Amino acid sequence: MPQLLRVHNFMLSSDGFGAGEGQSLARPFGSADPTVLGAWAFATASWPNRTEPGGTRGLDDHFMREFARNIGAEIMGRSKFGPQRGPWTDHEWRGWWGDEPPFHTPVFVLTHHPRPSFSLSDTTFHFVGGEPAEVLEQAKAAADGRDVRLGGGAASVREFLDADLVDTMHVAVAPVEIGAGSRLWTSPDELTDRFHHEVVPSPSGVTHHLFWRR
Repeated sequence: MPQLLRVHNFMLSSDGFGAGEGQSLARPFGSADPTVLGAWAFATASWPNRTEPGGTRGLDDHFMREFARNIGAEIMGRSKFGPQRGPWTDHEWRGWWGDEPPFHTPVFVLTHHPRPSFSLSDTTFHFVGGEPAEVLEQAKAAADGRDVRLGGGAASVREFLDADLVDTMHVAVAPVEIGAGSRLWTSPDELTDRFHHEVVPSPSGVTHHLFWRR
């Protein structure tokens, strides 16, 4: 089976933004409210940070379960790892996820500034530069035959889309506008020349957009 590059559970506003302006340590999504963008996911039974029994089943929960299926590595942009820009000045700070990151695979963080790899629990973070195709080859080699997940943010997903490297993509569009920030698209129709596109509304209010190569 060929290894795929997959986007899963990418949270987007109805006007196409994955995050707002002004990202900081205290506000990973900048001016956007992650409790609105991610309300559908946080409510599911399979949300990995759930501390109490319960949660919703059905469509939204299905997408949450798909997040980790057959994934052997992740690629993420630097803005998903943290708010620092330019040369790394604080190697003690190791991302937003604490001592137990939710990835459980090697993670390749896109950056122009070298930094040593490190491990937290069963996740090892590597900091890599180069063209998208080069980074994808590194991630595929580390994935040990399984697929690679492209985690975001929006600029990184768009970079791999523009390089025609994404095989499947799931975007969950919340009924909220952000207005400015990191944008994935003006309209999902921008992708229909290369992808089949299905739109599936959920009772939670979010709309799931599914893309797979033509």
